[in-house]
Amino acid sequence: MKALVYTGVQTLEQQDVARPEPRQGESLIRIMASGICGSDMHAYLGHDARRPAPLILGHEAAGIVVGGVRDGRRVTVNPLVTCGQCSNCQSGHTNLCADRQIISMPPRPGAFAEYVVMPDSNLVTVPGSVTLEQAALAEPLACGWHGVRLGLAAGAPDARAVRGLAIGGGAIGLGAALSMKAQGIRDVTIVEPNETRRAFLVEKCGFPVIAPDALSEDDSFDLVVDGVGFAATRATASARTRPGGVIVHIGLGEDTGGLDIRRMTLQEITFIGTYTYTAEDFRQTAAAIFDGRFGALDWITTRALADGQAAFHEIRAGQVAAPKTILVPSHAAPG
Repeated sequence: MKALVYTGVQTLEQQDVARPEPRQGESLIRIMASGICGSDMHAYLGHDARRPAPLILGHEAAGIVVGGVRDGRRVTVNPLVTCGQCSNCQSGHTNLCADRQIISMPPRPGAFAEYVVMPDSNLVTVPGSVTLEQAALAEPLACGWHGVRLGLAAGAPDARAVRGLAIGGGAIGLGAALSMKAQGIRDVTIVEPNETRRAFLVEKCGFPVIAPDALSEDDSFDLVVDGVGFAATRATASARTRPGGVIVHIGLGEDTGGLDIRRMTLQEITFIGTYTYTAEDFRQTAAAIFDGRFGALDWITTRALADGQAAFHEIRAGQVAAPKTILVPSHAAPG
């Protein structure tokens, strides 16, 4: 099969590799759409020691089951594979399983390929009314869904009274903003520094989208989601969260800096670090996609899998307005 293989820093090559074979309890998925995540970009830039070259990246995937009793079923893929037996798995906190694995990280190849193998329990059936490109957004949207759910539980049970801020207009920040709306928050603002992307988001998503320097000294929010994770965005989060409010930190841009610990302590601001989502969060996110709670989901752009190197370069250079680029194998291309 064809696969886009990360072979070294800022180098991706389409190669012929062996097609994976499913084992008992697994299905072979013919990939039709696979999104480029920030973690894929970190690996591409050589910033993720957990993803050494050579490796097939990609974990935001949807496709069609090949063979077995589910043959022909359209599915979106939860890429987190967990043990199912530990205390975290048994209590529903599957994202905290000590033995968790994710496709795109050894030992599991990723979904920038024509096929991937996944446990049957990780597959959610996609209705015919939803495209597989839209279904591939379940993974990044689930990150925001999980974070917003935790944030509301920690500090604001009445979502209707919450003022929310999402930092970052990429798929994680936008997904957090959409998750706020889907979970009942009415007043949501996005902060995004890229002018081209701001204009795109205003046109496509209907949120107030502002530059970071447009936040006034008096602006404060009940729930702030940092979907970027740089020192500068953490500084914004800790400055703009109201006393008693909640910061949800999803982004992993850099490891340290930015938080105003003194203010957070004196103002009793809750900080929640989140990692991915639970299996139930993923299912709930997929259901929200299917019933339209996330809106039209028309803020993606598609590129051929063979053009993956160029797509990564353009994203890195800030040349892509759309929050999400979806790679499409040749067998999924129109015509």
